[in-house]
Amino acid sequence: MFAGIAEQWLPHLVTRVGDYEVKAAKIQGEFVWHSHEDTDEMFLVVSGTLTIRLRDGDVVLGAGELYVVPRGVEHCPAAPEETAILLFERAGTLNTGDRGGDRTRATVGA
Repeated sequence: MFAGIAEQWLPHLVTRVGDYEVKAAKIQGEFVWHSHEDTDEMFLVVSGTLTIRLRDGDVVLGAGELYVVPRGVEHCPAAPEETAILLFERAGTLNTGDRGGDRTRATVGA
């Protein structure tokens, strides 16, 4: 699944579960600070290391670990090396949440 993903920070739809989507992405570097007002967001690290920056401290995840960012909580994902992740969030959720901007990408396959 990840072999076909060339662009970092571009979510690819894997499947739908009710009103939620499972998305695959490769990431590296720091994203933007943002929040999702109407959905929690679950990050599952498949390979690499993911740091989820929160205003009250960082959460560092390795392969096989997951973390749920509660709705409305501002966060900033970052990865020191290329990292493969799965995301689980409400269908139609923008990757940049309330922030918008030039890093906003539509989910591939949605």
